Amino acid sequence: MNTVPDPESIRLTEAASREKNWKRWGPYLSERQWGTVREDYSADGDAWSYFPHEAARSRAYRWGEDGLLGICDRECRLCFALALWNERDPILKERLFGLTNPQGNHGEDVKEAWYYLDATPAYSYARGLYKYPQAEFPYERLVQENARRGKTDREFEIHDTGIFDENRYWDVFVEYAKAAPDDIYIRITIENRFTEEAALHLLPTLWFRNSWSWGGPHSKITTKPGLRLIDERTVAAQHETLGEIRFQIEQPAPILFTENDTNTERLFGAANAEPFVKDAFHDYVIGGVSGSVHPTTGTKCAPHYHLTIPGNGSATLRFRLHNGVEGETELNPAAMDSLFEKRKREAETFYAAKYRPHLNDDQKRIIRQAYAGLLWSKQYYGYVVSDWLAGDPNQPPPPAGHANSRNADWTHLYASDVLSMPDKWEYPWFAAWDLSFHMIPMARVDPDFAKSQLELLLREWYLHPNGQMPAYEWNFSDVNPPVHAWACWRVYKISAPAGERDTLFLERCFQKLLLNFTWWVNRKDVQGRHVFSGGFLGLDNIGIFDRSKPLPDGKQLEQADGTAWMAFYCATMLSIALELAQSRPAYEDIASKFFEHFVQIVDAMNALGGCGLWNEEDGFYYDQVLAPDGSVEPLRIRSLVGIIPLLAVEVLDNDAIHKLPGFEKRLDWFLKYRPDLAEHVSCVRKVAGDGGRRLLAIPSEERLRRVLRHVLDESQFLSPWGIRSLSRAYAADPYVFCFDDACYTLRYEPGESQTSLFGGNSNWRGPVWFPINYLLIEALERYHHFYGSDFLVEFPTGSGTQMNLADVARMLAGRLAAIFAPNEKGARPCFGDNFRYATDPHWRDYLLFHEYFHGDIGCGLGASHQTGWTALVTRCLGIVGKVAEDE
Repeated sequence: MNTVPDPESIRLTEAASREKNWKRWGPYLSERQWGTVREDYSADGDAWSYFPHEAARSRAYRWGEDGLLGICDRECRLCFALALWNERDPILKERLFGLTNPQGNHGEDVKEAWYYLDATPAYSYARGLYKYPQAEFPYERLVQENARRGKTDREFEIHDTGIFDENRYWDVFVEYAKAAPDDIYIRITIENRFTEEAALHLLPTLWFRNSWSWGGPHSKITTKPGLRLIDERTVAAQHETLGEIRFQIEQPAPILFTENDTNTERLFGAANAEPFVKDAFHDYVIGGVSGSVHPTTGTKCAPHYHLTIPGNGSATLRFRLHNGVEGETELNPAAMDSLFEKRKREAETFYAAKYRPHLNDDQKRIIRQAYAGLLWSKQYYGYVVSDWLAGDPNQPPPPAGHANSRNADWTHLYASDVLSMPDKWEYPWFAAWDLSFHMIPMARVDPDFAKSQLELLLREWYLHPNGQMPAYEWNFSDVNPPVHAWACWRVYKISAPAGERDTLFLERCFQKLLLNFTWWVNRKDVQGRHVFSGGFLGLDNIGIFDRSKPLPDGKQLEQADGTAWMAFYCATMLSIALELAQSRPAYEDIASKFFEHFVQIVDAMNALGGCGLWNEEDGFYYDQVLAPDGSVEPLRIRSLVGIIPLLAVEVLDNDAIHKLPGFEKRLDWFLKYRPDLAEHVSCVRKVAGDGGRRLLAIPSEERLRRVLRHVLDESQFLSPWGIRSLSRAYAADPYVFCFDDACYTLRYEPGESQTSLFGGNSNWRGPVWFPINYLLIEALERYHHFYGSDFLVEFPTGSGTQMNLADVARMLAGRLAAIFAPNEKGARPCFGDNFRYATDPHWRDYLLFHEYFHGDIGCGLGASHQTGWTALVTRCLGIVGKVAEDE
């Protein structure tokens, strides 16, 4: 049946075909540019100390910009964001405040209250909220109290300061709506939540990223951009590649101008080259220094509104950014409000098609805000490693040691792109394995962007010449789990129905993934035994000792998860190759290669040295220490390390295999002449109406059952909120391992990390993490596809209740989704014991999508806006909704 596309889908089609550039503008500003590797030109690589929050208002950034609920163009040339002052703070509120990694008792930690409420993928509409206290912002108290607390103490949050008590704060809503690709309406609504009137200064700020102070071969402009006053309501922004953009204001106010240049006098005691500098608005508004601003020109400007808002009252201000070509040239408030309402209705229509019909209103709210957070988490990311290592011609040379501080082997990396970030404050840099998970929900709302992101990290200016993918800017050479192929395969299938899928995208990715796969085989299988060791592999401090460091006396760590990840990689590459072989027979040969490699890895997992990494006594997979004499000692720790082997599972339909004679011939030969290997992974099961299926998996049916007994045991892994990262059994009985005259202890920690052994605020010793949970759900669905409804397990273990694996997957998806749903008392578990989110209508429906979740009570922990992989809750609710429909 033909259906008429909704307006937002039409915009996405126009953007994908480059007919109209709807995505030129978006919320691509970082929430934190200070304290990043890109801005660190120190000798020792101490990024937090080199460029702290205190310097951010005065020092021009080299590689990007940050702002409060702001937008910019996709090259971060021209930026817009909010600045606020409550007449009590020592500085303007231009950016979000938080603790650095050394300051926080569990690592870096933002200390603000803000929310991404809505967004469409073309950013035809977007809405965000910042809660600004009316009392002086407690900067020093947050630093000092968290410094006093240790690893075993909970973090001291902004709510704990009492700053929001008696509702003494403003809700500052910002909305963006596009009338055309280069015509953006901005509406700022400020609501006084206190019962008495209060004063607020608002400075909606427009500025150019500083691209003129550095020099060098990669400078993209020859003429410094500029802002100039046209009349009391209009500013012209001129840039040689962006053209002219007009900034219009509805309500006249004094328009302040300055330059986005470093205040060298304030920071370094050296005279400023020009009198107007980046922090001039602080001096003008707070210090009353009238000569600090220019009256008509600069590279940074803002109308200055001094508002007095009555108790429980509100004020609304409207602005417009446009190129003077599209639409009316005047700012019409009524027309603007009409467009906002139209765009909101279009957003409702767009998302209505993304919900399962049987989801309730609150479940739809969760999905909508998860997508909003995912879409707001895009960020311009600029970082040319060779330029950064060498320093800039127009600046003092970096100190000795900087060129070797980090990433010296990545001089080819040239980033100037919009990328999906884990969290634009806590992790304002791309992380390869995070991004893979982001693109799974992204494929549902913006498949073109999802595919382009996955292709981008495989392009020659990101992928290392040796085939390694860059991990994250703190150490591009770190090793993340190899999930990129899985993401490409899933996005390929999610983004279009069968028969309309983008085979060219899949083939492009596959060719580059071959390089990456080869890197893994050559670098991480030290002994050539199909047993892999990758270090942390994204799990940070899950181990009992640092898995990224070599062991003494020539010993080696053989990782159950590292080996399983490679089997997972193999199986996914096999599926991709078989798909491509449907129309390109040459891929049958490479499919055979991945099939045989998968079998060899599975054999190593199960049988190398007798039992591989399997422990028959415990019914679980473990890491093990291999000594030079060939003896092994298992690390009998029940953690996600032993669950990841369940993820490497694929089901092949014999009917599809029959259509690939080259692959089928090799498969039959292998099964006949290598029964020693085939016995672990291949099984034929007749299914009514078809030719049967073959299962490729690490565990046998019996071993799968045994591992699932642990996984689905509420005294071990099964939490009310999903699967814990470490068995809860270690709460009362910690695991102790003695190794080379030293003993190590590992204890179940359901909340924040209580050790600084590895990582800062990361903790894989008990909490629930969405990415591995989601991969397990998908794996269980594949097992069910093969074994069928006759394969039953207890859920939970010991309950006597038998379920098939599809039902188990659904139950896990429901537990993950329950983290965000109101319980019987109306409180959402993700907010813990914060009473405001349970009772206050101005808080309770504003959701946060944390990095991970408490293993016992479900409250959110770690980065508060890590909607990237936590947006997988949208997929979980899709599973829940589908079951409701089937019932």
